Amino acid sequence: MGALLDFTQPWMLMALPLALLPLLPNRRDTLQFSHLAWLPADRAGHMLSTAWRACALLAIASVVLALAGPGRSQTQVMRTGTGAEILVLIDRSRSMDERMLTSDWQTLDPLVVRYQAQSRGQPKGKAARDLLSKFVDERPHDRFGLMCFSANPIHVAPITRRTEFIQAGITAGGVGRGLTNTDVGWALNSAIQAFDQRAYSGSRIILLVSDGGAKLATDVRRQLREGLLRNRITLNWIYLRSVNGADFNAISEQSETLPEIALHRFFQSLQTPYTAYQAMSPQDLADAVTDIGNQQHFPIDFIEQIPRRDYSRYFLATAAFFCAMLLAYRAFRLREWS
Repeated sequence: MGALLDFTQPWMLMALPLALLPLLPNRRDTLQFSHLAWLPADRAGHMLSTAWRACALLAIASVVLALAGPGRSQTQVMRTGTGAEILVLIDRSRSMDERMLTSDWQTLDPLVVRYQAQSRGQPKGKAARDLLSKFVDERPHDRFGLMCFSANPIHVAPITRRTEFIQAGITAGGVGRGLTNTDVGWALNSAIQAFDQRAYSGSRIILLVSDGGAKLATDVRRQLREGLLRNRITLNWIYLRSVNGADFNAISEQSETLPEIALHRFFQSLQTPYTAYQAMSPQDLADAVTDIGNQQHFPIDFIEQIPRRDYSRYFLATAAFFCAMLLAYRAFRLREWS
């Protein structure tokens, strides 16, 4: 939708009648000459006089309009593209500072795997941030939001197309050490609420990146189930498994009591789509991020804010041009008289 022209200083338009001053007759126009009708018509002089008055009129009018601050009002434009609205929810607990296994961990002696992870592996948080940063770079058509959590959820960046904000938030997530306590239920509920005030425009995803789980209370389970269904959100969990952590691929009766398995089982019971990615090494993490990126390419509608555009400089440039024409005309006349 086209935007209307507005003015930041509309009261300056009261000076616009000053542009009519060049049209008023000057002193020379009042002089009387005898036998003027005998002279031939001076068409060139008449055209120059008309052009001089027009340039003066337009120069004054352009200056007045520039001082009034013309521009196009801020507006909203509906865009259609491909992609998704992705809210990244990153665990910032202390366990995320532990190291992942190296890519060759399966070839190592099981007795030294933990030692190798503690000495050679990359920290979980850093590996996750590096790949998420690359993930954001490779999806320019998506809209991203960013939250961190430990004991409390931390809103880092709202859902936006300004990926530089998201990149800065991902980088800032590596500052300092994490806290001991985590509350996954509160963090997920806050992430769901980030979509409550947004009109549904297409695919929505919460990407949970965490190495731990939780046994959620009944009311928390109900809130999460209803919120995900209400906002039509797909949940993806990149589970950064520790060396002796719960294994989603080998669930037994004994492991059902583990927090990670309990949370995984709850997610599987949701009425909304859910996918779990278990990652023990940076390569597993990269494969998970790649798979998520390959799946989410759906049409999406979004409203883009178009900021106000200021047109003052164009009117000033127009005024300068006509002033230059007036100076050229005056120089021509002075040389002619001399």
